[in-house]
Amino acid sequence: MAMGKPRAVLVAFALLVVLDRGLVRANFYDECDVTWGPQNTAIWGNGENLALSLDSDHIGSAIRTTKQFLFGSVEMEIQLVPDNSAGTVAAYYTSSLGDYHDEIDYEFLGNETGQPYTIHTNVFGKGQGNKEVQFKPWFDPTEDYHNYTIFWSPTEIVWFIDQIPIRVYRNYESAGAPFPTNQPMRMYSSIWNADDWACQGGRVKTDWSKAPFVAKYRNLKLDVCECESADSISQCYSSSNWYNGWQYSKLTAAQLGQMNWVQQNYKIYDYCTDYKRFNGQMPVECSLPQY
Repeated sequence: MAMGKPRAVLVAFALLVVLDRGLVRANFYDECDVTWGPQNTAIWGNGENLALSLDSDHIGSAIRTTKQFLFGSVEMEIQLVPDNSAGTVAAYYTSSLGDYHDEIDYEFLGNETGQPYTIHTNVFGKGQGNKEVQFKPWFDPTEDYHNYTIFWSPTEIVWFIDQIPIRVYRNYESAGAPFPTNQPMRMYSSIWNADDWACQGGRVKTDWSKAPFVAKYRNLKLDVCECESADSISQCYSSSNWYNGWQYSKLTAAQLGQMNWVQQNYKIYDYCTDYKRFNGQMPVECSLPQY
């Protein structure tokens, strides 16, 4: 009996190692560049912690990874702006460059004190977006850090919060739906003022007396196929890459149950049900199964 507990701990640790898939914890000092507002950017704790702030002069801040990648998993733990965050947007997303860029978004739209954040997701393929799905969180994202993961493969994109899938967007490029397939991306994080639209359609403005507005980030993890140019794209389609494994081609039954729970209880907008917006001519993927 005395050996039971240490043995259980060792088994649990072994399982964690297997499930981790060799995720690389990125150092913000080494892996990222500050692209906006260096005076509003702080990195500490051996480079594992980041704070981005928006000041009373309406100047925000932003970082991006130095490396580009095509497919894989990007994770970040984020603690959002507390109290009155109306008008502010904290973003965490992947994007390529150019007019016909690809992009996978998490955007966190602030609100008045006591009102829930809006978690905004979107995807662009070859410059075409307008695929927004929004949620209210089932937790207070300002009280503690929560894990936000973007999984991207040639077959699908999945958004996770604390390992719970909240949305799937499958690759239906063959049916005419744009999907990010061949443009290397970087990971970006930023905070800025968007009170012309972000809070209750722009009706509630930013209270600058509450500035600075600070979002905190930590434990950035990358498990991606590094791809610095179009010439190296083919390597990211290799069947030997972990994300191309059959077990990552669709959600498990348990994950489907989790996602259905989130969507039934916390989804507040889905472009695929906004018939007025598209005048009844719905995007082609809306009539196809997503999972």
